[in-house]
Amino acid sequence: MGKLYLIPTPIGNLQDITLRALQVLKKVDIILAEDTRTSGKFLQHYQINIPMLSHHKFNEHQTLDSLIRQLKEGKQMALISDAGTPAIADPGFLLVRACIAEDIPVETLPGATAFIPALVNSGLPNDRFVFEGFLPDKKGRQTRLQNLIEEKRTMIFYVSPHKLLKTLTEFITYFGVHRKASISRELTKIHEETLRGELSELLEHFQKNTPKGEFVLILAGKE
Repeated sequence: MGKLYLIPTPIGNLQDITLRALQVLKKVDIILAEDTRTSGKFLQHYQINIPMLSHHKFNEHQTLDSLIRQLKEGKQMALISDAGTPAIADPGFLLVRACIAEDIPVETLPGATAFIPALVNSGLPNDRFVFEGFLPDKKGRQTRLQNLIEEKRTMIFYVSPHKLLKTLTEFITYFGVHRKASISRELTKIHEETLRGELSELLEHFQKNTPKGEFVLILAGKE
């Protein structure tokens, strides 16, 4: 019987990789990568020459049976995403669930993920929080926001740059102009930045400054 390893990879700074993660990546038979081009640069940086297979949201259903079969035959596999921890707003859940159903060992290593540093850095309460990831693009978006109006825990969202202004505008509608929030972008990278304030202040800032990079939005819960 083989084994599946879930390996967190750096979200920006290539030095944010654990020694254990590098050891596992060097010993497995196959590395499943969300984007082989992106992961190829990372692996090349650390001189890791293990064969890669694409495993992303567009093919994970079709390749599942083949991967399970290879694991049963004894293959050791590592799953990595483009950045951060696999299965957190990235592919991975389906494969993990299938492995558990087939009694295939699964081991997840600790490591980089974007929302933890953004949450801690926000200055908002972090003893209790809810991770919402990416909001639905259309269907179910308004329902999701409506259901969060009474949420008292700190909320965490991933937001793409071209949807940031729309998201902030919607948040003002649902949560009010004075709700406290924090926005972190380009975490661990050269242009890392965190902005804190009321939703109205953050919207005004990004109306004047074009959103660039990847964003984590931390929203205070209802008082």
